[in-house]
Parts: sequence; structure tokens; C-alpha cells
Amino acid sequence: MGERKLAIYGAGMVGVSVYYAIKTLYKSCEIEAFLVTEMKGNPEAIQGIPVLALNEFHKREVKILIAAPENHHEAMAAELEKRNLTDYIFMDSKKEANLMEQYYNAIGRFPSLRSCAVGEEKSSLQVYMTRFHRDTPLKNPYTPPKWVCPIQAGAALTKERVTEIRDDLGDNISKKNVNYSELTAMYWAGRHTALPPDAYLGLFHYRRVLDVREEDLYRLGENDIDVVLPFPTIHFPSAEEHHRRYVKDEDWQAMVQALRELAPDYEKRMAEIFARPYFYNYNMFIAKESVFKAYCDWLFPILGRTEELSRPRGWERADRYIGYLGENLTTLYFMYHQKDLCIVHTGRRMLT
Repeated sequence: MGERKLAIYGAGMVGVSVYYAIKTLYKSCEIEAFLVTEMKGNPEAIQGIPVLALNEFHKREVKILIAAPENHHEAMAAELEKRNLTDYIFMDSKKEANLMEQYYNAIGRFPSLRSCAVGEEKSSLQVYMTRFHRDTPLKNPYTPPKWVCPIQAGAALTKERVTEIRDDLGDNISKKNVNYSELTAMYWAGRHTALPPDAYLGLFHYRRVLDVREEDLYRLGENDIDVVLPFPTIHFPSAEEHHRRYVKDEDWQAMVQALRELAPDYEKRMAEIFARPYFYNYNMFIAKESVFKAYCDWLFPILGRTEELSRPRGWERADRYIGYLGENLTTLYFMYHQKDLCIVHTGRRMLT
């Protein structure tokens, strides 16, 4: 980053994560401010650094780092150009992944998949990539590895077919896709996939994938890895910021009650885990098939009970709230099992 002043355009999970990494890795780099398009829903300061609306920022000598998911980059750059703030660069998901890997290595947390030894035997891997009948085409072509198989999520909601494998075949919850999002595909994968012993099973999204390469298949079994997750995003002041931003309090309380009834040991650890800043986004991971299915067996009864306790109940609405709660439960489950599962991490790529 060099010895210069920066302003980070973005005060959400990407901007905050990048801030912590730069602060640790590039000590000569001075962060002047977090910038946002408007202040509504944003804090006044993060770790003592002011959060400013673009209209309040006039320092031309400061380079601006756009740190947000790539699908917002074009609009954010346009906002800067309108104000004649032209000295900016983008933090794309590849740069972000590299930065966060360096950061977590530096602080000795959340070990990287790439730090694992390469073995001589290649593990078997089956990853489903969710597709939806209204997906917009990617501007930049992406050819998935041969071990990635598309699955149509929410197939029960339309007659249009975009993949051979669909989440409405056999035992399924496809009709719940309006609330469960990609989790309807996860449910199907957990119920219908049969793989060889010691094989790995996973879930990607149409526009989000984990950075897992062919060489990494020689790392999985060699290191007896249980789970590959994306590097955690960092939230300010804590991981609770995620559900405060995306989930109504009454829905959160319904989930807490479901945990209290069905998984009380996890409910007792919630306050401690969500008081930390680290969060596993996207309902996306790769795991040993047995670990993947054990997680599904734990997750879906809790979500089903949450639907029953919600007002309006889950089947009376269509607002994706279960999908957001699923991210929180992914965080809870795998943070809870940090000491008894071999968990490693890799970058998350955003496809555009």
C-alpha cells in the first residue's frame, strides 16, 4: 500500500475487513476516513476513524480504496466521479482474499488451505453450484472445474429449467426458496448425494465461489481436513452487526428460541461467539460428506422451527430471512466446533 493516506469507500463487512488487514500489515499507511454514499444505517466512527458521507469529504490528496462487493463497484465509482474524486482504486475479491489471507496468517488465526501440505493422493470432491431461472449472464465468462455441478435452486417455483439437477426432485424444500435462498439446494445435496468414502461435498453460488484449485484436492485428505470455509469477514463492533442489518429482531428471537429448544448447548455459546467480530458469510463451504450431512441434520430442524415461531410464519412471507439466519447459524456451528473439527479457509471470489 506504500506510505500514503487512504480513505476506504465502504463501511460494511468488506471495508471493515480491509481496514483491519491494512492497519496490521501496512503500518505506514494512514486511514483518513471511511466513506459512505449516505450516512443512514452507518456508524459515526469505526475504531476511532470517522465515517463520512461523500458530500463531506474534500481531500484531493487522499487515494480512495473502493472496498465493497464487486457488483457495487461501478455505481460507487460513478458517485466518486460525480464529485470529481478521481484518485481511486478497486479492492476486488481476489485482492481482498490475498489481503485477508496475509492478515490472518499474521495474527495466527483462521488457518489457510494453502498452508497445508500437498499429498500424493487426490481427494474426491463434488460441489454443487446453485443456479436460478432468473440469473443474469456473467459479463466475464467463468468455466467451473469438472467437480462443480450446477443445480437449479427454487425449481419448484417455475416451469423453466436451467440445469439437469434440480432441488425439487425427491425429498426437497424447493418451494421454500423465497425464504431459504441457496439453502434449498444445500438441503437437497445433504439428502440425495452419495459419494465414495472420504469424499468431500460442497456448495457454491452462481456468482460466488471458493478459491479451491486442482492442486488443493491433494491437500484435503493428506491433512485430514474436515471443512473449507471462506475467510471470515470482520464486522464492527461485533458479528451481531450482521443480523442487526439483515434480520428483524423478532425473527432473530424466533431463531434463538428454536436453538434453545433443539440445540441448547449452542444457544448457550451464542453471546460469546457473536460478541467476536468474525463471521462466515454466504452459506458456502466444502466439507467431508459426513460433516456436511451432520451440519444439515443440525441446521434444517432449527430453521423449520424458526419458521413456525416467526410472525408472520415462514410460509406466509417471501423475504429471504431464513437464508440470512442460515449465515448466522453457519458461523455459530463452525465457531462452536473450532477445536474438534479441522477447519481451514480460502478466499471467496465474486464472479461478475
